[in-house]
Amino acid sequence: MRILSKRQLKELVLYSPQHVARLEKAGQFPQRVQLGPNRVGWVEAEVLDWLQQRLEGREAPTRRSS
Repeated sequence: MRILSKRQLKELVLYSPQHVARLEKAGQFPQRVQLGPNRVGWVEAEVLDWLQQRLEGREAPTRRSS
């Protein structure tokens, strides 16, 4: 199991920390893990699953007929 830091999470997800916190609070993003008094992280597998769901949920590109 791998834990992602805030920096690593931002590289993967491209959301601001504030937006990630809002999504977490709304139950729409994997919950952070408290690693210590001043340290949090995210389970990489959970974040990758969340990203995969986003990819699977997007619409297939439509072809324009000429």
